[in-house]
Amino acid sequence: MGARSVSPHHCPGPFMLFAPQVVSGSRHEPGYCAFYDECGRNPSVGGSLIPPIVPCLNYSPARVLGPEHYQELKKVSDSNPVPWSTTACCSVKQLKSLERSLMMSKALLNRCPSCADNFGHFHCISTCSPNQSVTINVTRTANITSQGTVREAVVAYQAYLSTSFADKAFDSCKSVRIPSTGGLAIGTMCGRYGSALCTPQRWYDFQGDSSNGLAPLDIDFRLIPEGVTGAVPAGIVPYNGTALGCNEKTPTGGEVCSCQDCQASCPVLPPPPALPAPFTIGGVDGYLVICATLLGFLILAFLLFLLSPYILRNIMGLFSKKRKVKGEVNNWNDETERLIHPSEVTCIDRNSLVAQEFLGSWFQAWGTLIASHPFKVLLASAVVVGAFATGLMYIELTTDPVQLWSAPDSRARKEKDMHDKYFDPFFRTNQLILTAPGRPSYIYDSLIFGKQNFISQCETSLWSQLYLQSIEFWSDDLNRTASLKDVCFAPLNPSNPSLTDCAVNSLPQYFQNSVDNINKKVNMTKLGVTKEVDWKDHFIYCVNSPLSFKDITDLKMSCMADYGAPVFPFLAVGGYESNYTNAEALILTFSLNNYPRENVKFNIAMEWEQRFLDILKEYQMSPGNPFTFAYMAERSLEDEINRTTAEDIPIFMISYAVIFVYISVALGEYTSFSRILVDSKFLVGLGGILVVGCSVLASMGFYAWIGIPSSLIILQVVPFLVLAVGADNIFIFVLEYQRDARRPNEKREEQIGRVLGNVAPSMLLCSVSESVCFFLGALSTMPAVRSFALYAALAVVLDFVLQMTAFVALLSLDCKRQDRNRCEVVCCITVKTPAPSKPNEGFLLPIMRKYYAPVLLHPVTRVIVMVVFITMLMSSIYLMLHVTVGLDQELAMPKGSYMLEYFKYLYAYFEVGVPTYFVTTKGFDFSKVMGMNAVCSSVGCDPFSLTQKIQYASEYPQRSYLAVPANSWVDDFIDWLNPGSGCCRLYTEGPDEGKFCNASECEYKVPDRKAICVLRIQETHSTCILTSGAVLSATRFMAYHTALTTSREFTAALKTARELAHNITLTMRKINDTPPDFEVFPYTVTYVFYEQYLTIVSEGVFIISLCLLPTFVVCCLLLGMDVRSGTLNLLTIIMITVDTVGVMTLWGIDYNAVALINLVTAVGISVEFVSHMTRSFALSIQPTHIERAKEATATMGSAVFAGVAMTNLPGIVVLAFAKAQLIQIFFFRLNLVITLLGLAHGLIFLPVLLSYFGTFVGVATDTAGQRPVEGAE
Repeated sequence: MGARSVSPHHCPGPFMLFAPQVVSGSRHEPGYCAFYDECGRNPSVGGSLIPPIVPCLNYSPARVLGPEHYQELKKVSDSNPVPWSTTACCSVKQLKSLERSLMMSKALLNRCPSCADNFGHFHCISTCSPNQSVTINVTRTANITSQGTVREAVVAYQAYLSTSFADKAFDSCKSVRIPSTGGLAIGTMCGRYGSALCTPQRWYDFQGDSSNGLAPLDIDFRLIPEGVTGAVPAGIVPYNGTALGCNEKTPTGGEVCSCQDCQASCPVLPPPPALPAPFTIGGVDGYLVICATLLGFLILAFLLFLLSPYILRNIMGLFSKKRKVKGEVNNWNDETERLIHPSEVTCIDRNSLVAQEFLGSWFQAWGTLIASHPFKVLLASAVVVGAFATGLMYIELTTDPVQLWSAPDSRARKEKDMHDKYFDPFFRTNQLILTAPGRPSYIYDSLIFGKQNFISQCETSLWSQLYLQSIEFWSDDLNRTASLKDVCFAPLNPSNPSLTDCAVNSLPQYFQNSVDNINKKVNMTKLGVTKEVDWKDHFIYCVNSPLSFKDITDLKMSCMADYGAPVFPFLAVGGYESNYTNAEALILTFSLNNYPRENVKFNIAMEWEQRFLDILKEYQMSPGNPFTFAYMAERSLEDEINRTTAEDIPIFMISYAVIFVYISVALGEYTSFSRILVDSKFLVGLGGILVVGCSVLASMGFYAWIGIPSSLIILQVVPFLVLAVGADNIFIFVLEYQRDARRPNEKREEQIGRVLGNVAPSMLLCSVSESVCFFLGALSTMPAVRSFALYAALAVVLDFVLQMTAFVALLSLDCKRQDRNRCEVVCCITVKTPAPSKPNEGFLLPIMRKYYAPVLLHPVTRVIVMVVFITMLMSSIYLMLHVTVGLDQELAMPKGSYMLEYFKYLYAYFEVGVPTYFVTTKGFDFSKVMGMNAVCSSVGCDPFSLTQKIQYASEYPQRSYLAVPANSWVDDFIDWLNPGSGCCRLYTEGPDEGKFCNASECEYKVPDRKAICVLRIQETHSTCILTSGAVLSATRFMAYHTALTTSREFTAALKTARELAHNITLTMRKINDTPPDFEVFPYTVTYVFYEQYLTIVSEGVFIISLCLLPTFVVCCLLLGMDVRSGTLNLLTIIMITVDTVGVMTLWGIDYNAVALINLVTAVGISVEFVSHMTRSFALSIQPTHIERAKEATATMGSAVFAGVAMTNLPGIVVLAFAKAQLIQIFFFRLNLVITLLGLAHGLIFLPVLLSYFGTFVGVATDTAGQRPVEGAE
């Protein structure tokens, strides 16, 4: 900052000198001084931050400046040299005091030269102007004895200045920011009013208040409007000099203030583009219109399809004459069809028959072989499963959410790893939010601040904090007692911290956590009124001036925390609207270092957090507790997830037990009461369950062998999925066997082989489709989805293999037992009642054949079914477009968890969200002027610099999700280098290494050495890495997000932060010598979890599409290139998947990675509902579509209903009693939806669809008078 020549109209520029003010009754003449030189300390001021030296009352002519005056003025300001002939009213001593005062202010206002110039302008006039007596009026003096001499000193005066000057000076300073805090400098210079309520009069009043710790005496600033003379003493002329606008250069060449500090300097920027308007057509939701139109089109097309035979017959008149019919004329609702001529049999039909005959004969031979050697097969199966399962000794169970949901090569993981490499992981947060809902608010009539509505209760929160800070416990790792200081985040003393060095943010920190300070009360007189001031007055002051070292009350206490940093009010209180005293909540935050898990101090941090939680749980249950509160520790999320998983294991066990009981009961034939124990299939059901369990264990063991970790989701979902698939195959196989009659001279083993030949191709079709589906699902980038898909795919394959071996062997043994009429379990007991001679169709098959299939396939019912399911499809497509994407973090918690209460408090009371860092990578040269200008936000910086762009974004918080702009270590570094700023420096070499020095005395060259920087005791700059050439390996700039509550907001905040960072990157790459790979990226702890939601929709469509592909391809191949059957099969599975997402929207189930896993599962389960039916229809030799559909519905539909639907539903219903909300929503609700929709589509829609459009392989043999290789009928 330059200084102006001392003249009646101009004075040096900079800031905060509160010059002495002197006596009433004095004369006011141009060229005369009211006071001169220094008399000593002001006896009425104590505890000031600078010595309160006051001037001597001395009405005399102005003195001519000498060489020493000249040198001191140059120290104050390097502006235009003062002419030797200039007179002034200040001595050399006064100039030195002015220099000290200005030095303290430069760190705040030097960012804006015109502001600093205006600020210091009038103080210079009142101190040094040769016409001093014309602008001030001394009102109070005091006798001061110095060196045995008694002199009259000025201790109070009135200063007169025009409102036009004061207003313009205030306007030039009101927007100057403090980068390290994100706040406004004016907020620290306006006392109780802060920046929001500060006015020119209040601004000057604070400057003239000797209780602020900076003013050496009281100055009563009188702001006089132009033309008003009545309130001005005779001879006084209010000073009306020229104040510079913040967008003007100073006369000495000082640059205009930056845009961040001066709105008038900002380039004219267009407002952000408007958000895209909702898609509408004619004022109606466009997607609704499109879906409704498609619905009408599809229904119309279907009706035209139904009427087409009648229309063609009536128009052409040829239909009945040219075709021989079997019965009446055919149409799609008739029950008769024409005879097929052998020449009409296609190559595809013959290929399909060959494929079925080949598979049937191969599986028949295989089944006979296995059934003939059951014990050998069971032994071999046990050995193979055991070999695979031994890998479980090496299994790794992933519980870290970062490793589960974020791929190691994802952008968020790479950015997190880089940030943690250079800056250490984000500190561990432990938080307590206290409220007193029953405590009424009260009005506190403050002497200084007026009436204030108060809710806060400080004393109790302090006791809570002190109690928690004193947590101690024995540590085996340290072999001594451990406490908070061993693991706390201590930014100013990280090497050897004490408890007072630990970063604890809370309201009591405004009192340095001192009970005495909180209880301190003094009587204070202001404007003739005496009142008691206490902690409430100090609190009001500090929340408006958190950087103050001394309040303006007679308490004279600092606002800084005991660990040396300011406590910003939005981190200490919550639930306020405009005034912090209205805060409904007190917030205590303990920050711990985030050590790597292998570090011994990680265990200590975990133990401290556990003690923290235990104390708060106990305190919460105490009857005398005056607070309601919520709390959390860094370990809480993982703890609660693990706890609820362990508590819900019995629920899963009950679910599996219910399924086991059902299978055991449902597989039995039950021909008579006396044969119940003979005909039951308890051991067969148990064997089927064991086959499923062994396949899951073998799959897990195999992947453990090769080092692919497992997770709790795999343990919960894969057994359920394989059980659904395996149970269906078991039912199909066993029911087919029970309905089959042994042929003459056929051995039991041969009968089992023949039955297996009938049904195994269908089982193969489903198993191959599902396994390929899951293997393709492993292409997902999300680790949890990929590992689930791999485990599930192999488990399905192994389940099929074990069913073809071990289960066939078990069934063979059970059949031999049943042939001998031996009871199950107690095989030594024989029942005399003979077995029935006819095969047992069971209970379900006759009902389906006699009642269900005829009603379903009635002409009217078929039309209704098609219309209803088409409507369901189009409605689900519309709903699918409105599904909520994300997973709110409270859903991961079990019902009744203390974390749910914490989230409730967090969303209700926090006004600012998580901090976010804009990190720069290596390669940008900060040592060059262009480099610094591209980053900083102070005077002379690029208006589109890094920090300035973040500032622009924060002006639109609803769009950018940024509440507080980024602080800038570069701006503080520039101030640090400024010789006049007075900030802290350390010698980095030589005999004084490590000692503090002033920039004007230290030679500091950025390119050549490293620096230890302690600037304004802000922990935000505690980590900066300087390498040779001043090229930083990484550095960061901290801003704050708005209070984010939903997963959608977290995702949007990440997206906008990345867009902003990319824009900044492109600008900074334009600086010369910046490498093309230089990048700026945003980072905060939540990004790694929410990144998946940026791409989860497209990835989900891709993964599910891949899963759908094999359902078509495998069906076509195994049915001998039957494209039509494959297409109908695929269409039905797509409809199930789409309808599932539609119901998710209706039932409040969000779409996320857990839902995606279940949707992949849905495709697999849908194959079970659909593919068996499709194959059964295709292989039927009934004469008409409807008869084939009836047969498939009755025979295969009953097996699917008993095997898939009734196996899943009882187990799913049990999951409704789980404590974990994730299980209730994504396993109970979603699996219930999947099962019911699969059942509806497989047993209602698909038979009707096949009756209209299905094909049948049986035509190839039907025309030759042969029976085909039958399906699983």
